[in-house]
Amino acid sequence: MRHANAAVFVPHNGCPHRCSFCNQNTISGCAAQPGAEDVRAAARRAEETLPPGVPAEFAFFGGSFTAIGRAYMTELLDAVQPWLRKGVFTGIRCSTRPDCVDAELLSFLKERGVKAVELGAQSMDDAVLAKNGRGHTAADVERASRLIREAGLSLGLQMMTGLPGDTAAGAWETARRLAALSPDTMRIYPAIVLPGTAMAAWYREGSYRPMELDEAVGLCAGLLDFFEQRGVRVIRVGLHSSPELERERLAGPYHPAFRELCLSRLFLRRMEEAASRFPAGAALAFLVCPRDLSAVLGQKRANLEALRRDGVNACVRPDESVPRGAFAVRAGEDRVLFSPGGRMDVQKEGPAVCD
Repeated sequence: MRHANAAVFVPHNGCPHRCSFCNQNTISGCAAQPGAEDVRAAARRAEETLPPGVPAEFAFFGGSFTAIGRAYMTELLDAVQPWLRKGVFTGIRCSTRPDCVDAELLSFLKERGVKAVELGAQSMDDAVLAKNGRGHTAADVERASRLIREAGLSLGLQMMTGLPGDTAAGAWETARRLAALSPDTMRIYPAIVLPGTAMAAWYREGSYRPMELDEAVGLCAGLLDFFEQRGVRVIRVGLHSSPELERERLAGPYHPAFRELCLSRLFLRRMEEAASRFPAGAALAFLVCPRDLSAVLGQKRANLEALRRDGVNACVRPDESVPRGAFAVRAGEDRVLFSPGGRMDVQKEGPAVCD
């Protein structure tokens, strides 16, 4: 099901640390702290523009929402209440640090319509967390996740790849430990070098090398598949595009359609595996949901070209009967549906023809 939200950014407010990678003003495009009227304005815009029938949340992102002053927090939450009562929003979502959560505060948030709390875990390696100035430990992530669950709130977790001191193997270990906490949602962010950060200084002096785009796409594609195979909804992969980010970033694997690149890489891997199940040289027609067509083809039809370089005689066609995320292969008299989890459903159909 599609979801939507209206978001207000509270950049840096409440956070007692400045992490190596963090420049919220560049990431969000916001410098000033919002007030109640900013919240009401965002809620009014959402009421006017959100598509009917699509569940929507009001979100407070940036900073550490549970660490800001209680009076200011109450002011922002109270401003959303009229739209909660009208049913414009199903609830409120906020993001925070793992060491800024306790049972009393979660109860306070729940009473004011908060339904989901996201934790910026970033890594589950204490050495990586310390090197990047996070100011919390992996144990804090586990404790806060348990408290959020016990409060009856939805748990969201966020991780970063390519941090200074981390490795691809370390990212996979972080993913396994985060998945064990049974989050409802995940966000995966490759580290981007932003001005005014410690990471920028390390990059300029040559002590830190950010991941290349192709390297990050390969890793994050695997992580996306890992979480979704475990029933965890991945609600973002890569930073949200903004003019400030496009203009000011210094280095790192940024792309405005990063998630689509990851989905495209996943489709290629699955298509290569599917093709290996058919006789060499067989004409294969890959049938896909029309909404998946661009991801299946890849940028500039790169996936199709990769298959042909591997000797696969393939074409790709849209087919409304194929569910999103899956694809069917027509070869000879067989039509084989491959689900995202790899399950095969073989049906008899007319011969495949690739023009």
